Amino acid sequence: MDLKTKTDLSNVISEKSKYAQYMIDEITHIIKTFGKRDPGSEGERKSCEYMAEVLKNDCGCDRVQIEHFKENPGSFFGWIYITFAFVLAAIPIFFFAPVVSAVLVALGFILAITQFGMYKKVVDKLFPEKEGTNVTAIKSCKGEVKRRIFFNGHPDAAWEWPLNYKFGGVVFEGHIIVSAVGALLFLICSIAYVAENGLSFGLIDTSCWQAKAMLIGLIFVPFQIGMFFMWNSKLVVDGANDNLTGCYMGIAILKALKDQGVELENTEVGVILTGSEEAGLRGSKAWCEAHKGEFQDVPTFIISYDTIYDPKYLLTNYRDLNGTVKVDKEVSDLFMEAAASINVHCKKGMVPPLGGATDSAAFAQAGFRATGVTGLNHKLEDYYHTRRDTYDNMNADGLADCYAASVKALEMFDNGAKQ
Repeated sequence: MDLKTKTDLSNVISEKSKYAQYMIDEITHIIKTFGKRDPGSEGERKSCEYMAEVLKNDCGCDRVQIEHFKENPGSFFGWIYITFAFVLAAIPIFFFAPVVSAVLVALGFILAITQFGMYKKVVDKLFPEKEGTNVTAIKSCKGEVKRRIFFNGHPDAAWEWPLNYKFGGVVFEGHIIVSAVGALLFLICSIAYVAENGLSFGLIDTSCWQAKAMLIGLIFVPFQIGMFFMWNSKLVVDGANDNLTGCYMGIAILKALKDQGVELENTEVGVILTGSEEAGLRGSKAWCEAHKGEFQDVPTFIISYDTIYDPKYLLTNYRDLNGTVKVDKEVSDLFMEAAASINVHCKKGMVPPLGGATDSAAFAQAGFRATGVTGLNHKLEDYYHTRRDTYDNMNADGLADCYAASVKALEMFDNGAKQ
């Protein structure tokens, strides 16, 4: 009878403060050494190459693969220019061709929903092509492979959101909502006029209620013009928390295992670094396409980390991509139970509408068993996607707690939980 000795990683967990500091030191080195890491940039590539060497030389990974993919990163926010150009053009056009006005605004909404709400590649080809970088590293087990777990993070950093930097998340998100409400008003007015009067061209009767409502709706125009300045493409933030913390969570775990001479018998442990998450999950989508059909031989879990900062906001996201994608429940439950078992505060939640996505969404959509773990307030704080996301603005306690819960999840997984 095969009686497996239970794996005990309590000594690895007890070193959580040491490896939290290791993460901070390494993240500081990357930021100071490799420059800005916007999607598809040289900084993103060099950072990935450096971390690949760390995984090979310091973490005991015997298989390390660097892959490149084509992308058009400017499209992720570039759609805003198209959508709100349509919306603003629809206002004067309404008074001469309401049906054209309705079509323009409807197209703007469709583009927003597909390109941002669903992260589809609708207008990507309208923007310059660049090359992103992914890394896959695996530490083999001693015996027969019976299970596999990957820890995932994205190495790229975001372009700054000026309103969040100056006024915080309430103003930033409020600005988007107000602009969208105005566009919806214009759409309703245009459709209502066509419904009542049919397809008419030429100057309409400006005394109708639709025309009056359109004129009142001009109060939304300053907000809609402001959408053209929602992101600063010339300022790339350091991205210490978002998301070098996610990259180094898995790297730190593998380094701790090697430092303490831990060799798992039947569990492969790996790290996936997926570039250009800030361009619409482009790296994780490319990884899923490149590795389609792989890693199906044994139960394989992926835990994807994004912005591990404040310990009181540690969260397992059971839904992702603006709340539209359901991730794997067993992987999510594993992390929740691991955190609870060592008294690490972790809540069950989701990435909400307007919250964007983590790479776990792309993995889940492609059929991989994944969950997303975040450590930020989803009511955005002023460091998120701003120049305040620096190496001297990190939270060692938040990193330590997430590390401890992650190691415990690995221990439980190795001992047969949730397979």
